[in-house]
Amino acid sequence: MTESTVLSPASEAGTRFNLIDCDIHPTMKSPAELHPFLSKRWRDHAATYGGHIRQGLAETLSHPRMVPEVSRVDSWPPNGGPPGSDLPFMREQHLDGLGIDIGVLVPLRGNASGQRHPDYAIALATALNDWQVDKFLEPEPRLRGSIIATQEDPESAVVEIDRRAEDRRFVQILLPPRSIEPLGKRRYRPILEAAVRHRLPIAMHVGGVGGHPATGAGWPSYYIEEHHSQVQTMQAVIASLIFEGVFEDFPDLKVSFVEGGFSWVPAFGWRMDKAWKTMRDEVPHVRRPPSEYLRTNIWFTTQPMEEPNPARNLIDTLKWMGTDRLMFSTDYPHWDFDDPRYAFKVPLTPEEKAGIFAGNAANFYGLS
Repeated sequence: MTESTVLSPASEAGTRFNLIDCDIHPTMKSPAELHPFLSKRWRDHAATYGGHIRQGLAETLSHPRMVPEVSRVDSWPPNGGPPGSDLPFMREQHLDGLGIDIGVLVPLRGNASGQRHPDYAIALATALNDWQVDKFLEPEPRLRGSIIATQEDPESAVVEIDRRAEDRRFVQILLPPRSIEPLGKRRYRPILEAAVRHRLPIAMHVGGVGGHPATGAGWPSYYIEEHHSQVQTMQAVIASLIFEGVFEDFPDLKVSFVEGGFSWVPAFGWRMDKAWKTMRDEVPHVRRPPSEYLRTNIWFTTQPMEEPNPARNLIDTLKWMGTDRLMFSTDYPHWDFDDPRYAFKVPLTPEEKAGIFAGNAANFYGLS
């Protein structure tokens, strides 16, 4: 990329924040770093049996791009440990280096929602949340956490959400889009109700191990197919939320889709609208065109940033979906990281820049 984006000062942006990063991936120096937050029973269980997730080899990092640690070559801390595990280095390279006012942690290790053992899943979720507080949120006031909850055990998920909700350093509930069933199903309603009750948005980051093939046509051969199928998963979840009537039951629910891009949103909205006009008698509880829910209840993050040719085509996409639906994310420290100085090759107004880089996230998380 050759063009840079100059960020507006916070005073011009109409918010006290200049840059909010919605997707930072912390990790442990080793699995033992989680042990202080697990009881002896679960430490022994992890040592003897390990995790038992719904999809074999899901945590082996077997694809070539996953080695080593899915990360930029310059993100390895000089004091050792994997990228994202050293807070002082994260401060220096990322928070200070890019002038980030608020960074939202999105932990991916542990797979609490993907564990088959229900009690071990509960223990992992609690430990991961305690670990975020101890290692990152307590020592670094610019960071915010994501509540890890056992999506496939809604009752236990609500208990954990209720426990964490008063700690406003946690700004969202993190759920995987690849689950046993799409999030709109009624079995997940207790989690959605808890989110609304506590005024916490839900974030769905690509991934999850629901035990199903990555695509509707079965298992793909190549990682590039797997990577693209993440978008298909997000589309399925959005359709479920809309057509199951979630946003009619919970009109104040806010959901973000993280690291799935956004250029596909307009065409997806058009297709849902067309189907709804023809078959709306099947779903009379869906009172508005599906595309309207996209503009009132759903947000997206910028990374990975699509770059159409010509670049000006991106402006049409942004205008249709609304620049207020888009929040900036870097995906630090991963290999497809987006630098905010070079994230957009298209001209944006000062107001649009202010919204995308900070204001929209401040509103989504309730920070302003």
